[in-house]
Amino acid sequence: MEYAPLGTSGIEVSRICLGCMGFGDPALGQHGWTLDEQACRVSVKRALEAGVTFFDTAPVYQQGTSEQYLGRALRDLTSRDSVVVATKFTPREQWEIDAGIDGREHVRQWLDRSLERLGMDHVDLYICHMWDYHTAMEQVMEGLADAVRAGKVRAIGLSNSFAWQMAKMNFLARSQGWPEFVSYQGHYNLIHREAEREMVPFCQDQEIALTPYSPLAGGRLAHRPGTRDTVRSRRDGYGNVKYGATADEDAVIEGRVADLAEKRGVPMATVALAWLLRNVTAPVVGATTPEQLDAAVLATELSLTDEEAAWLEEPYRPHALVGVMAQNGKQSAGNVV
Repeated sequence: MEYAPLGTSGIEVSRICLGCMGFGDPALGQHGWTLDEQACRVSVKRALEAGVTFFDTAPVYQQGTSEQYLGRALRDLTSRDSVVVATKFTPREQWEIDAGIDGREHVRQWLDRSLERLGMDHVDLYICHMWDYHTAMEQVMEGLADAVRAGKVRAIGLSNSFAWQMAKMNFLARSQGWPEFVSYQGHYNLIHREAEREMVPFCQDQEIALTPYSPLAGGRLAHRPGTRDTVRSRRDGYGNVKYGATADEDAVIEGRVADLAEKRGVPMATVALAWLLRNVTAPVVGATTPEQLDAAVLATELSLTDEEAAWLEEPYRPHALVGVMAQNGKQSAGNVV
């Protein structure tokens, strides 16, 4: 396993982050393919044995059960100071707005509930899960500053936002003496590279860690086109929303990943992640089997040549924003004056 600094935070992380969206009670929340608690414990144990020290979860993953499962597993399997734990908070809900709960208090309440579910007194990285278009973000940044001052959070990050938004908030934080965002978690993989337009170069210039989600496009970059048949593929309607419209053009890239993997004698996922590791600090890999985790860890040992990387990249064509970012784009455009 390789390790790298998490931006300018002073925190060191493994270059593979175990994403825990696949953890949690499958009867709760958005996803019906998630692992139960015992299976989660097996995954965490395998990750620790492989040198993974970076774990990412969120309260919206299966109604908080992902946080609960991860927290209990880490507490039983390792020491708290040997791992880096990230969790998140989402925008204010309507009932909070109606009750007069501002952005600063929203951050405090969501963080305290996450810490209770995790069974921890602090998280290493606290991530704003998406831009809140109905809340003064100055309030959110002050709430994050409160959390750092209280020792409940070591560093802060941003997810599902645009480069101008991160730049604006980091400028505000710098002017107020508040903590700045040290990491960005966005949608980035070989078949969706829109982050390369602004966010990737911005973060690289500012020494902000890139920890992208969906690095294997929901498994599409781990299976040759037409052969993907997993529990997740059969139940993951959200993944189809993100990738269904471009399936034919994406299949060309997926085929090249498969061909290069065969040539190199490694799993497809290893090739796709090795390409991503050329540009980012630590992809958030939602491995739910030992084989998936092993393929991810192997990516830290595989160096692609410039020629191989260019060959994988060549068929790419611009994609529309999808998922959360598509909605953010509509709201952002509505704010232009």
